[in-house]
Amino acid sequence: MPAPASLCLLRTSAIGDVTHVVPLVRTLRQAWPQAALTWIVGKLERKLVGDIDGVDFVTFDKAAGWRGMREVHAALRGRRFDALLQMQVALRSNLLSLGIHADRRIGYDRARSKDLHSLVINQRIPARSGEHVLDAIGSFCEPLGLKQTQVRWDIPIPQEAHDWAAQQLPGDVPTLLVSPTSSHALRNWRPERYAAVIDHALARGWRVALVGGPSSGERAMADAVLAACKRQPLDLTGKDTLKRLMAMFGRAQLLLTPDSGPMHMANAAGTKVLGLHAASNPNRSGPYSDRRWCVDKYDEAARRYLDKPASELAWGTKIERPGVMELIAVDDVIERFEAFAASRGLG
Repeated sequence: MPAPASLCLLRTSAIGDVTHVVPLVRTLRQAWPQAALTWIVGKLERKLVGDIDGVDFVTFDKAAGWRGMREVHAALRGRRFDALLQMQVALRSNLLSLGIHADRRIGYDRARSKDLHSLVINQRIPARSGEHVLDAIGSFCEPLGLKQTQVRWDIPIPQEAHDWAAQQLPGDVPTLLVSPTSSHALRNWRPERYAAVIDHALARGWRVALVGGPSSGERAMADAVLAACKRQPLDLTGKDTLKRLMAMFGRAQLLLTPDSGPMHMANAAGTKVLGLHAASNPNRSGPYSDRRWCVDKYDEAARRYLDKPASELAWGTKIERPGVMELIAVDDVIERFEAFAASRGLG
């Protein structure tokens, strides 16, 4: 199969899913260094990946609605691609793709198609169940004759971000970062339970820092966690940027978080993740490289809320029900924290 001259990648959001696209970009660039790659990405998400070499980024501002779509279409006017990799099945993304001209329009298999996705594509990735989201995204190169056999991120981090992170987290103290808030509220753990784990880590001589974005919800969660703590961690909530957070991961041994964007950013940076999973399946959407330190209550949640084991659920089923995260006890998390610390000689 001849090398394509131009490819358009469409995956605008969210942060975690955008990190999963980066290894595909590396695979495409290694195989076809002369191919022109264009990536349509969200406004926030571009702040994380928009400085990757060899990619022409086009920003989609979803908050702008139809105007945002028109701006993308105007930026691509007069261009035609050998292939569009339509890696997002949401209705908004399917509509956005209608203004992208490409000979081949590669999308998801029928089982993973929804919201008119099948109407905007003319080829499909292989139909597979049981895949991690990153592997599903990686398979978009297969209709082009490639196979993603290596997973590499190398997301650039500017020196300014490294300098800032070093100021906040100086020295070699074992460090736990806590990012307590998911964009899906029903994936969030209780503030007092985070506080109990933070108190335990601080008592064990670790440095602990709360991190999160500047939104009112993340600030409220951070305040609730701090109010419940007997020992006070560093509070960096709302003070970083995506690049600064990536730099902080490089100075931390472990991140405690629910299923969230920071989980996947940390994994991309090589930092281990103590993920909290009950509402979502860690084998599908947990930290890609290493899930040994996660707490997995997904099967228990399936049995309690859906009356069947996780093995009988459709792949990708979310169990975002009130109270589902309470299946994760403080002792479950401390046990994983201690196991990680012992594995690093920090016990």
